[in-house]
Amino acid sequence: MTALPWLFALCSMWLALAAQGARLDDVQAVPHLNEQGRAGYRQFLAAPPHRAFAIAPGGAWAWQAELPSPEAARQAALQACQRYTEQRCVPYAVDDTVVFDAAAWPRLWGPYLTRTEAARAPEGIRRGQRFPDLRLFDPKGRSFRLSELRGKVVVVHFWGSWCPHCVHELPDMQRAYQSLRQARDIRFVLVSMRETCQESRDWADVMGLDLPFYGGGADALAGKLRTADGRLLSDRELARVFPTTYVLDKHGVVVFRQHGPVARWLELRPFLLDAAAHSGR
Repeated sequence: MTALPWLFALCSMWLALAAQGARLDDVQAVPHLNEQGRAGYRQFLAAPPHRAFAIAPGGAWAWQAELPSPEAARQAALQACQRYTEQRCVPYAVDDTVVFDAAAWPRLWGPYLTRTEAARAPEGIRRGQRFPDLRLFDPKGRSFRLSELRGKVVVVHFWGSWCPHCVHELPDMQRAYQSLRQARDIRFVLVSMRETCQESRDWADVMGLDLPFYGGGADALAGKLRTADGRLLSDRELARVFPTTYVLDKHGVVVFRQHGPVARWLELRPFLLDAAAHSGR
């Protein structure tokens, strides 16, 4: 067995064990929630039955209460959660029971497209679409295309050192990046916008951060990025807000996107390992 499946198996085992011991009132145990989500979960705990709380990878959540049955509450919470995300929502708790399936949780980015299905997918930035083949530059000015990373799971992250939310998020991302350095099928590509790649690198050096920064050349200073075939895209077409994160499977297909900071980056680790182990077929 190779190192990557071992890593994925260990992460899945840890999640399953954690879920088995999760208490209903343990707010910190609910995965991917930010502070607003945790506040919502506390409101759910205080609500009358029948009630349910639903979550999705990346932090989407919703709850419903005072429904005629547990199943009605579960369905209502799932429908409410799904309005906020492209990811699949799943129930976390129904009435006084944690029903979260931790073993299935990291597999929710799947099922992944086959090579043939990916080739037929339209270009775009939504889940299930082929991400634009951007031409980027490393800190030494050498250009490359995102498509050169096919066969790898790629985390594409748009940010800038001028962006307070971006700056706040990076230390947490660094911990996730460091934990995945042994995973040869996963790459991080942090794209600096509205500043040079060197400016980003200089800022990161001062902050003691070691992340793979790239830029879009002169176009990025004007809020544009160029594709491999020469088209210009506005950065706002790709990043409605900063930061924005995409995860591409091994065929370059979007399996996850997040507008705004990712809550608890390390919790994406099992998803990235699952994509590395099961996409690209």
